[in-house]
Formats: sequence, C-alpha cells, structure tokens
Amino acid sequence: MARKNGTAVAPGQEALPIQPVERPILCSPYEEPHDHWVYDKETGSASRAGTRRPASYWYKTERTGSAQLTLTGLAEEERDDLPLVNALRDDVRKWREAGYPGASHVTRDLLRHWWRADRARRLFFCQLEAAETVIYLAEICVPGKRDKRRNYQLSHEDLARLLRGERPSFSPAGQDFFPRLIDPAPDPGLAPLRRLACKMATGSGKTVVMSMLIAWAFCNRGLNPATTLFPNGVLICCPNLTVKERLQVLRPERSDNYYEAFDIVPLKYRPLMQSGKVLVTNWHRFQPESEHVEAGQSYAVVNKGPETPEVFARRVLGDLYERLPILVLNDEGHHCWRPAPANEKLTGEEKKALEEEALEARVWLDGLDRINNCTANPIENPGISWCVDLSATPFYLKGSGHPEGRPFPWIVSDFGLVDAIESGIVKIPRLPVLDTTGRPDPKYFKLWKAINENLEPGERLPGKSGRPKPEVVYREAEGALQQIASQYKERWEQMQAATPGQERVPPVLILVCDNTDIAEVFYRKISGETETETVTEAEVAEVLGEEEEGNENANGNGALKSKAGKRKTRTVYGKGAIFPDLFSNTPDVKRTIRIDTKLLAEAESDDPKKKKQDAAEELRQVVATVGKPGQPGEHVRCVVSVSMLTEGWDANNVTHILGIRAFGSQLLCEQVVGRGLRRMDYVPDPATGLLTEEYVDVYGIPFSVIPFKGRPVKAPAPDDRPKNHVRALPERKAMEIRFPVVEGYAFALRKNLIRCDIDTLEPLIIEPNQEPTATFVRPTVGYQEGSPAMHVTPFQFVRQDRDEYYRETHLQYIEFQIAKMIVDQLTDAAGPATDRRQSVLALQSRHQLFPQVFRYVDEYVRRKVNFQNCHPCELGLEKYVRRIVERLRDGIVPDDSQGEASLLPIMNRYKPIGTTAEVDFKTTRPCHATVKSHIDQVVLDNLVWEASAAFRLEASSTVESYARNDHLGLTIPYEYMGIDHVYEPDFLVRLTNGTTVVLEIKGFEDDQTKAKHNAAKRWVEAVNNWGQLGVWAFHVCRNPQSLGKELEYLLQATRAAQAT
Repeated sequence: MARKNGTAVAPGQEALPIQPVERPILCSPYEEPHDHWVYDKETGSASRAGTRRPASYWYKTERTGSAQLTLTGLAEEERDDLPLVNALRDDVRKWREAGYPGASHVTRDLLRHWWRADRARRLFFCQLEAAETVIYLAEICVPGKRDKRRNYQLSHEDLARLLRGERPSFSPAGQDFFPRLIDPAPDPGLAPLRRLACKMATGSGKTVVMSMLIAWAFCNRGLNPATTLFPNGVLICCPNLTVKERLQVLRPERSDNYYEAFDIVPLKYRPLMQSGKVLVTNWHRFQPESEHVEAGQSYAVVNKGPETPEVFARRVLGDLYERLPILVLNDEGHHCWRPAPANEKLTGEEKKALEEEALEARVWLDGLDRINNCTANPIENPGISWCVDLSATPFYLKGSGHPEGRPFPWIVSDFGLVDAIESGIVKIPRLPVLDTTGRPDPKYFKLWKAINENLEPGERLPGKSGRPKPEVVYREAEGALQQIASQYKERWEQMQAATPGQERVPPVLILVCDNTDIAEVFYRKISGETETETVTEAEVAEVLGEEEEGNENANGNGALKSKAGKRKTRTVYGKGAIFPDLFSNTPDVKRTIRIDTKLLAEAESDDPKKKKQDAAEELRQVVATVGKPGQPGEHVRCVVSVSMLTEGWDANNVTHILGIRAFGSQLLCEQVVGRGLRRMDYVPDPATGLLTEEYVDVYGIPFSVIPFKGRPVKAPAPDDRPKNHVRALPERKAMEIRFPVVEGYAFALRKNLIRCDIDTLEPLIIEPNQEPTATFVRPTVGYQEGSPAMHVTPFQFVRQDRDEYYRETHLQYIEFQIAKMIVDQLTDAAGPATDRRQSVLALQSRHQLFPQVFRYVDEYVRRKVNFQNCHPCELGLEKYVRRIVERLRDGIVPDDSQGEASLLPIMNRYKPIGTTAEVDFKTTRPCHATVKSHIDQVVLDNLVWEASAAFRLEASSTVESYARNDHLGLTIPYEYMGIDHVYEPDFLVRLTNGTTVVLEIKGFEDDQTKAKHNAAKRWVEAVNNWGQLGVWAFHVCRNPQSLGKELEYLLQATRAAQAT
C-alpha cells in the first residue's frame, strides 16, 4: 500500500487530507454523551459536534419531525428527528439534576443506587436514562405529580394529547404520523394500550433495564401494598424460546437473578422483591385455544365457544391474573405491531416472510388487547397499566402498511447503534471505502449490486424475480469471501498466540445470504461437506469381471447385466475452499454451521401443539451457545445464515460479517449487523475512563450510519505473548524440508486418452479493474450520506487484501481443481449413473482422464493466461476457473494412444506444498534448541520419548536435517471404522542421501494406530509415484534409544533401492 505524508493512499487515487487519531470513541458509557461525529454535506468532512446527537431515525418515504417543514427534494433515504424523545431527554435531565422531585423515597433510593460510580458493575448511561424515562412518565407525569410552575419541553397539554392519541403541538399539521402514548385496538369499543418504547442498541443491556423497571415496581408496591400505581405482577413477552430461557433471570426467586447479580436492588429492599411475581412467556402462548379443548384434550362433542377476554387472561396469566393491573415488558418489541392497509409490491419470498411476521404481530397484540380488556371496566381499570417495548429497531417493516422504517409513535427513549458505537458499548464496524478498481463505491461495499451488474440472461433464475443463480453468486462474491476470510485468519492467529491462561474463544465469521439455495452453496464451499455416492472395491472387481466375460453376461441387446439397487451416499468431510484448516468440518467438530431458518423457527417456537425434531433442537442449542466454552457451539467459527440472525443471538466473538443479499434500508442494515456487535470486554481504560476499541469488519452491508476508526496497519504485539518463539531461521535455508499436502488419491489408468490444441483456444485475461485485489477500509463516523469515498475523516485507511490467501495457496493445486472440474464434466456428459456398473465405469474414466487434463490445464495457464501483474493465485477465483474449464472442455478431443496406471496424490487446492519455512509460533511449552533443523527449537511435549528422539536425531551422522511436526501442517488422510480422519506423524527427517523419512515414535499400537501406519505407507507410495519432491520413506521407531541404528539401516536400504 502506498503512503503519502504518513497517510494510506489507495493506488491510482489522490491522497486525502486525513490524519490518524488516537481513538474514535468520544464518550464514556457511564455518562450522558457530550459529543458526536457529524459529516459536512458540502465537503464530506467529518468533525466533532461538541453536543449530544439529537434522537433521530432513517426514513424512506415520509418525514415525521422537523424535516417535514423543508421543501428540498427527498433523497432515497434520509434522516429525521424524534421530537418527543428530544423533549423528554431535556425534562428527565432536569428532573435528575433536581433530585427526582415527586418520586417516592423508594424510587429515589433506587435511582441513586443505580447511579453510584463505585458500583462493582457500573450501569451504562443508556440503561439509566431508559429506566428514568419510563419511571418519570409512569410515576410522575401521568399521575400529575409534576410541578405545574416549572417549564417543561413536554407541556402538560401535550402530555394529555399524547395519552388521548391526539396530535401534540410540536408535531407539524398535515401529516398522518405523530407521536402518541397509546396504541388503539382495531375495535373502537376496546380500551387502548398505554404503550412506551425504549430504543436501545443490541448489546447495550435491555435485560438490565427490564430488571430495573421490575425492581422499581416491586419495591414500591412492597412498601405500599394498597396502591396500583406500582404493579406487583409483570408479564414479559418475547419472540422465541431462546430469549425466553435467557430472561428467566428476571424471576426474583431464581438464584441467578439479575437483581443480585447486577446489584439492582439494595440489600434493604431485596426482601420486597418476593412481593411480586414475574411470568416470562412467548407470544405463542397468546394463540386462542380451540373451542373443542377441555383440560388440555380436544373433544368433538365439546363446544365452549370463543374465549372471552377474562377466560383468556386467566388461562394465559395463571396466578398473575389476581395481580391486575400488570406491567407488560415486550422484549424485542418491534415484533409487536398493528398492520395498516398496504399496497406495496413484494416478491414471493418477501410476502412469505411478511405473512410470518404479521401472524406473530397479530397474535401478540391480540393477546395483549384481551388481557387489557379482561376487567369489568377496562376503560377505567385496564388489565395492563403500562406496556413497555424494548428493542434496537422499534420501526415498521416493509409491507406492514406503514412506510418502511417509520418509528413506533410511542418511542420515549433513544440510544441507537450510532450512539452505542461512539460510547464504546458495542464494537466498531469497519467498511470498505476504496479499492483497486477505482470505482466510486468499492465493490465490497455494495456487493449485492456489484454481483447483479452485467449478468448474462442465462446467469439468472427464470421468473419475475430474475435473481442470480446461486453458483453465479458464489463466483462473483468469492473475492470478497477470500479477502474477509484472510482478515479472519489474521484475527485467528492473534487468538492462537495467546498464552494458555488467556481466553481462546475462536472469532466468528458471519455470512448473511439472500436465500437458502445461496446459503447452501456457500456452506458446502466453506465447510467442505459433500454428499457423495460410494462404490466399493468389490463392486469394481465385479463390474470389470462382467466386462471380461463379455457375451456370457450380456442380455438380448448386447448390454451387460447389472444389479439394480439403491444408490448409497455418505457425508464426506473434506477440505473447504476457504482456509480449510480454519473452517472445514469433521465428523466430530462443526466449525462451520448453516442456520436452517425453517428448522430453527420450529425449535424456537414455544407452541405446545407442535412437536420439535431432535435436529431442530440441536441446531438451536448450537446457535444459542456460539463462543461459549464447554457448550455445543464452542467450536463454531463460521455461521452461514439467511436473512438475519434471530433474537437471542448473544455471541460476543463476531469479528467479520459478509452480506450477500440486498439491503434496501438502513433499518435492515442495522438489524443484520447489530446482533454481531456485542463486545467481549467491558473494562474501561483507567487513563481515560473510556472503553477500548473493538472492531468488526463488514463487507457487503452498505451502512450510512457508522462511527469508525481505521485499524493500525501494524498493530503492536500484546505484552503477554508466549516466551518461546519457535520459528524457521533464514540462515538455515539449506535445511528446509518441503512436503506435499495430500487430501486423497487418484489412479491414472490406460484408457480414454485425449488431446487438445492449446494454440487454438482463446486466451484469458485477469481483470483487476473488475475484481479488487485490495480494499481500503475505515470506520465511518456519525451519519453520512452518499458514496463512502467522498467523506473526509480524521482516520487513516487500512488496507485489506488477499495476501493471506496468496500465502496459503499455490498455483499448482488451482490447476488441479480446474482439471478435476473438466474431468467431472467430461465423464458426466452422458448423464448421471443409473446403476452400479455405470457408476464404476464413470469412476474409472475419471481416474484415467485426470493426469492428461491436468497437463493441458498447466500448459494453458503458462501460455494463454495474461495475469496483468496480478498474483498468479488470482486465477483461483471461481469466475476465472469456470472460464478456463469451459474453454478447455470444448477444445478437448479423443486420442488413440495408451497410458499407464499409478497411484497419485490429490493435494489441497489452496496449499499443495507445505514447508518448514512457514513455521512461526509462540508457546509456553518446554523447548530445546536445535542444530540440525531449519526450525530453531523443538517443542518437547513428552520429555522422555520426544526429547530422546530429538537427541538421537541431532547426534546421528545419517541425518542431514529434521523437523518436529508441530505447527508444520503435515497430515495423512485415512479412514477408520467408516469415518475419515487425519494422522499427524511425529517428525520429518532428511537423510544424507536425500531421502525424506516420515518418522513416527510409537510405544503402544492399537488397531487404529495400524490403520494410521497403513495410510502412511500408501501416502509414501503415492508421493513417490508423483516424484516431485524426491524419494520418501516411512518408519516407525518403537525405542528412541535405537533410533540412530535404525536410521543407518534405512539409509543403506534406500541407497540399495535407488541403485536398482
């Protein structure tokens, strides 16, 4: 990356007048924000405003606040203020500074307790302000306890209008939208819900706020049992089973309750918490009971008629019914909305998703309406005192009948994502702002748009939607995936460098896909999981025997007989296409998971009428425990999802997010990304009192609302790195040992030889102007509009590229992959195998064709590919691979010559050759210095066996060099008991005659160990047939003391073999 005046400069672009700053976090999370970042629309430069950001939201079609008064043209999406929230902020601040006049002494004690700066777990300002605002309205304003002599931003008259659902004076006339504090039911004869909403960014602590409101209600009621101003019954409604399970901590009788864990209730008031009761339930519980159900059983002869509100309330609330009026807390309250007449055009998938959302919203709100109207006189004595929504995005959805992104009118408190970022409460997203293509919008910023540009008709699915085919999406998005995965690998290696005493929770990469078909393609590519048809050696022998017998086994048409049978398949856990060592699955460890939305929804349903599949519950448990040591989701590193992550996702180790779908609004961007921004650490910097920066890299999600700072190009090493630095020494280059990374084996047989005239084929040109080879990211501060490249910010660019991919990938195996695809297409041209004989012959043909095809691929790459100064491994992107496949496939014709069969290794696509030169790691394990090794130290996990072996290797005159297989990456594939495994031998030893020995130090041998040794012998045979890295041998040493003599014998034996 070029640099100018100390500032990163994108190639081909002028330097921007920017200077790095120390940190983007402006405000303490424990105090009211006093500053925010803002963009100048004329110059694009960012500056600090010096004041708190006004409460606001993004809109697409309508304005609701002061922006309604302007006559400027409406942009595709703009921002408007929330006047009610801004008025309440000022009033609550004055109430706080005056010592909470009008509040009960219990309320004052609680508020002062929560504000204490010496608390062991200090509360965030956003939590305090949300709870204060609800209490201010419920205890002070509505009961009329405010001092009428004071001036308030929210006047007494406007408060009365809000409670009647009428337009307040500060809302412009002529618009159908205005703030209100009630949610009228569709039936005008029903009492409306008194409703409040607190907008709080995901990760800012909504559960704590709920505990604060419950404590306020129960402690006050405990000392004043006769009043109904403070409810002693709380109903918590949530969207799914995972959230319901987690919110059980709000029940006071639980030993792990939040009131004690977060010190919400002072000791003297804790006994009063038992005076109240909390019921946590899902919206599924609100579904009406059948008229034919009696005592949980359905009978045809029973017909009770529809449930009355009272019957419904008694069934749903149980003991809580006797505590009316109750307080209702809607967790993720954006699910709870009333539809309006709609005429929006929606796609089929959008309609289906909206139907599910609308069903949930209707059942949820119908249930609350019934509870609210279950009393004898609901207008005067409603069943619900207040209904409080807590949500990061309390806005209406597309298709709801309301303008997309319109806020709920009863929002009274706002601390959104941008505020949380500037206070350090959540991670800071980093977005692409420039790349090597030079386009105004970096390709990976609006990735879905880039994918859909210039597609051929045949690359889209038929139908009105015209969506790109899944394999085309992968082809066009592969560069972004490789690049963000390279950044993941960097983060992974930082985690691996931690000492054993440090937490080693793996970082998580999230992919958000447009639909299930696209998700499936990406999942298979990343995880390495495939379903393959199996053919046994006995079946091969039988089919080939039938061919030799000829007409004896032929039917009347001269065709060979074959036994029909069901095709047998198995799941193969191979190497994925993206850093397989990081993301590939095994039978025992799932590092990459795909969230089946339908299956997960089934598991999350709390509907007692539905039975759950075991697979659904297993998936829910994995998703709910990502990043939690000892839990089912402990090993997850990559999550492939459709749409967005569900509520209840609270993993805090998300470091990278890739969006592979359309994002039509800032609301959707925030919903998708917000759940990936939870912090891992909340310890403030003692010097500043601010939380330290944590980052998440985001590609493909075009935010316009990002506070940011660029990542340092060369971050300093942490102070607690391991003491022993094990690495390859450049001065010992002559001792380097290289080895093939073998994944499997193939046979080259004497049939089906082919020829191809490379000169007649069209060339291929690598296009760096179309597919970025590097992207420049920076965090985007405040609210910005337009192209991200136009904004001038006081932060440095950070270059993100595919260098890790280049280091891990070799051109040879890219050619191997191309050859394999060509062979697959040639052998599949006659159609899929319909019986066992065809399966066997097709398999045989593939083995015979592959080496010939590979030679042509190699020749084509050398002679016909114009790399345009790009790294050769750019060829591995799917878009280039498929072009070569098509050209060579069409140019190949049959030949009459013959070939020879041999066992050959199939090597890893991205890392066909391993080397001791790449060993570089740190460890606290005991080490011993070396003399005859490229690597400076050998790690001694076993001080007897391995230390003795290392001593004998150093002392032996037959050894030229050696290396311990630790962080070296040498693995040998084998199958045992029907399951694929990999075997890691102990040492590689280079003898003085050039032979490389795969050395195993082994005392006890069980049956599986024998399978490993057989696999090692097969590996050596295949590698020797391949012949590109010299002569290899395998040896098992069962007594390290005799290792020297055994190596001398092995040296003589290999010399004799070479002589013959």
